[in-house]
Amino acid sequence: MNLLLINAYFTPEVIAFTHLEKDLIEGLLAAGHNLSVLCPTPTRGIDAETARTYRSIKNEELYNGRASVRRFLAPREGRNPLVRAFRYFWCNLRQYQLGKRYADIDAVFCVSTPPTQGVLCAKVAKKLSKKYGSKVPFVYNLQDIFPDSLVTTGLTKKGSLLWKLGRKIENYTYAHADKIIVISESMKQNIMEKGVPEGKITVVSNWIDTEVTKPVPKEDNPLFDEFGIARDKFTVVYAGNFGKAQGAQVVLDAAEKLADRDDVQFVVFGGGAEFAAAKECAASMENVIIHPLLPQERVPEVYSLGDVALITCKKGVGNSGMPSKTWSIMACDKPIIAAFDTDSELAAILSQADAGIAIEPENTVALADAILAVKNGEILPRGGRAFVCENAEKKLCVSKYVEILKDCVENAR
Repeated sequence: MNLLLINAYFTPEVIAFTHLEKDLIEGLLAAGHNLSVLCPTPTRGIDAETARTYRSIKNEELYNGRASVRRFLAPREGRNPLVRAFRYFWCNLRQYQLGKRYADIDAVFCVSTPPTQGVLCAKVAKKLSKKYGSKVPFVYNLQDIFPDSLVTTGLTKKGSLLWKLGRKIENYTYAHADKIIVISESMKQNIMEKGVPEGKITVVSNWIDTEVTKPVPKEDNPLFDEFGIARDKFTVVYAGNFGKAQGAQVVLDAAEKLADRDDVQFVVFGGGAEFAAAKECAASMENVIIHPLLPQERVPEVYSLGDVALITCKKGVGNSGMPSKTWSIMACDKPIIAAFDTDSELAAILSQADAGIAIEPENTVALADAILAVKNGEILPRGGRAFVCENAEKKLCVSKYVEILKDCVENAR
């Protein structure tokens, strides 16, 4: 099978799906398949020297030539919404122009970032099908539901012009995808309610490499020494963005409420649009250590640092997806307190796996009380590593992707 991946971002850029895509590529190659990646030159999150280097690289051969990368020049991504929209349009136009020229492609695959990527890939698959005289299926990986995500974060309202445009993009993508891979049952129910046939949808969780992400014993965890934390303190860890959807301010509010407890230490690893304000807020709080997010390879140390780990969201946002860091925390065998919508899939999984509890989001008192309840042994979740190994382990989930793609190609033939 020859698979065409049409990406908005690709290594050395880093987005939430980057490490998962690397695992998927390696899994496909190990199964004997070949890959072509079509993407713009990198601009996001890289230094000036790397950007200069890649501006002169149009073609790359990876994995001993079994994966080829075709890059094209694109404007640098900025924060201005109009600049971003222009970049998306430009990249989609170039990807269509270049994508329709490929030969011997058996399937087209893309992830739902940006939202227009699905429309673009559907059109490329249709053009290749006409060119070859045989069906080239399009497989769509839905990581975020647009425009629902804009509504839940307050960036637009249901019924607005932007929402209506987003729904048209969404409907077109779902109608023309041969298979839609979603990352949670709640996502499946969401798009089924929008008219997508159940047979077109498969749920495959985002995954975690449990051989890499595993508990780090306190005595071996260097973060205690790096941050000067006594190993006998009860440590509360939050790692994630501070933004419109996360509702992470509740972590700092709970820390303030527990400021008189010198046996409880909060450690916050953050990023995002509101992180600067969070750092300023925490600057005078003696029971809070706040630091930018650490690299992916240090995730086991981050979550093993905590006696409990926190996941948060704004009210009403929790049903739009499943936070992938859930699996990292559970793989490190740490209990979770989720200040998260209590009717969400995350809440159900925490209960099913006995991995933690869900409380009302943005409720400072409830969060502070839950932290003390875990500390005092009143709540004793197992941590959930066994559940992750059985349901969200890398080899298991990657093999599901490989089978889905292979079945789509075989059915098309």
